[in-house]
Amino acid sequence: MRKFFLFLLAVATASFTACTNPQPIPQDGTELWLAAGRPYEEVLASVQTFINPALPAEGYHIYDADGVRHIDAGSAAGLRYGVYALQRAEVLGQAAKGMDVEEKPFYDLRLLNHWDNLDDTVERGYAGESMWEWTSPAVPEARIRHYGELCASIGLNGAVLNNVNSNPLMLDAEHIARVAQIADILREYGIRAYIAIKWTSPIALDGIKSGDPLDPAVRQWWKDKAAEIYKAIPDFGGFLVKANSEGQAGPQDYGRTHADGANMLGEALAPYGGIVMWRAFVYSPTSPDRANQALEEFLPLDGKFADNVIVQIKNGPVDFQPREPFSPLFGKLRNTRMMMEFQITQEYLGFSNHVAYHGTTWEECLQSDTYRDGEGSTVAKMVTAIAGVANTGQDPNFCGYVLAQANWYAFGRLAWNPNFSAEEIADEWIRQTFLVPEGMSAGAFTAKFVNPLRNLLMASREAVVNYEMPLGLHHLFGGTHYGPIPWDRTPPRIDWQPRYYHQADSAGIGFDRTPSGSDNVHQYNEPLASRFNSLETCPENLLLWFHHVPWDYKLSSGRTIWDELCLHYDSGIGQVEDFQALWESLKPYVSPILFEEVATKLDIQKHDAEWWRDACVGYFQTFSRQPLPSEVRPLIIPVDTLMQKLLQSDRLGMPIHDENHNPVLIKPRRRPRP
Repeated sequence: MRKFFLFLLAVATASFTACTNPQPIPQDGTELWLAAGRPYEEVLASVQTFINPALPAEGYHIYDADGVRHIDAGSAAGLRYGVYALQRAEVLGQAAKGMDVEEKPFYDLRLLNHWDNLDDTVERGYAGESMWEWTSPAVPEARIRHYGELCASIGLNGAVLNNVNSNPLMLDAEHIARVAQIADILREYGIRAYIAIKWTSPIALDGIKSGDPLDPAVRQWWKDKAAEIYKAIPDFGGFLVKANSEGQAGPQDYGRTHADGANMLGEALAPYGGIVMWRAFVYSPTSPDRANQALEEFLPLDGKFADNVIVQIKNGPVDFQPREPFSPLFGKLRNTRMMMEFQITQEYLGFSNHVAYHGTTWEECLQSDTYRDGEGSTVAKMVTAIAGVANTGQDPNFCGYVLAQANWYAFGRLAWNPNFSAEEIADEWIRQTFLVPEGMSAGAFTAKFVNPLRNLLMASREAVVNYEMPLGLHHLFGGTHYGPIPWDRTPPRIDWQPRYYHQADSAGIGFDRTPSGSDNVHQYNEPLASRFNSLETCPENLLLWFHHVPWDYKLSSGRTIWDELCLHYDSGIGQVEDFQALWESLKPYVSPILFEEVATKLDIQKHDAEWWRDACVGYFQTFSRQPLPSEVRPLIIPVDTLMQKLLQSDRLGMPIHDENHNPVLIKPRRRPRP
């Protein structure tokens, strides 16, 4: 991979010397991927439109007839998607005379989940405070309209406005009225509003004595609340629910099941056409394997959920790690509607400081074969809806920095069609986001800027895996989920501690999920169960996810697991250094504001990658007792020093870096003895 990037760098440098003085067009990233296209109204005015009930409701048909360009659609929403599709095709050079394109979305429900709180903080948000501005007297209409345009342009049709760790006040009269104002704006862009609810809302708001879903008083409270919401928001979408997870209350507290709770809410919403999205993110510290628990709790309930209930499942069985196998639930549930939950925000991949293009992450998951109904039963075919945890905030560019915008775009495009390739989507995003410099042809721009940047994006997620948690390692984070603390024992729950996952000892490293361990492998269908169970056939990029591997075990390269770990960590740093050199070569073609923004982020990423390598390799070396391979560079900071320090963060949880872009690590304050 490094040789490939050095080749790209040479090509980009040579191309510049042959180019005549391109002049970058000023940009600041606030237009996102709508920067290069004609305005929506202009595109709409240039075509003849027709609502054709014979077409799918959200489908469209763009074609030329009698010298006129037409867009037919099954509804106003379909027409909107068609106009944006034409806008995109024009930028991509795919709108020539004779154009004939007919599309419809693969999934009916394509939602963003916003983890925004009523105090304007955003859980796992790295782009400023809440874009909804809950604490302000007026809703931020201009920002919401821009958001609506962006969502509609990539085919998204729903938004859960608040955090899954919800506040009961979200359902009081004041906040229902506030949601109604936001919904009125979003409706113009074909986006329905949803609310994440807290299970104990009847108790907190009205003093109901119980949260038992079979209690008539509780059932009536939710029916009355649904009526109140739909009176204010006639097209309200429904509820997202996190219950009996991470200490949250839920129906199990009353001896009931997830199905009992979800169906009670579904009954309240059914008269209005609303849905319940019930999250399968459940785990308790008493289980021998957190990765097993979702299937253990939900498989016995298969077929017991109401028709308007969807079980929302994270892509992997633990928690949005840089690499996980797909959740085994996707291959086991047959009679329950399933909704994919991806995470657009980079909770575990460097926040908005690291370039980590998730198109490759999600493509890997969606195209994985579950074998549920035989070969070809991909995850994409098993789910009927899709959600993404948003990476938006009050930052003028919405996402923290320009390259992070690619993940929002990629999610929307894959939600529309999960069979699009990550590379194709990256190419689209670059062409629509970055303007061709003056004095430069479109062909030269493609060769000298688009192609190199696309290849950088395509390699970026794997680089993060390499310098954070290669070969199937996972959850080596501290409390903020930003930096490495593989030695951390401070969290009160064992399944919040990194040692629960890496299980390094003098014999080896990795989580044994074979029958001799937690037997997670047999939650997967054959032939996956056998493939994962064997050291010889388990994919090496998931080896330490499924196996506790001896330090001297040799991989396909002929090197031991210890040497391969060291080489992966070292190569991750090298990849980021290559990204830096490549980006520097693109400077003549990009706005100075955007160039400096990305250059700064990449330098932070390089220093963070070194921190990750020093911490993880140094710590695991205390178990392996083996020297570093001769091919890797020496560690910079001794692990004993790193183990005495913690990352400093600002009030919003963003990590602090010094003037040289090194993470600021400080000694924690000792609490005085009582």
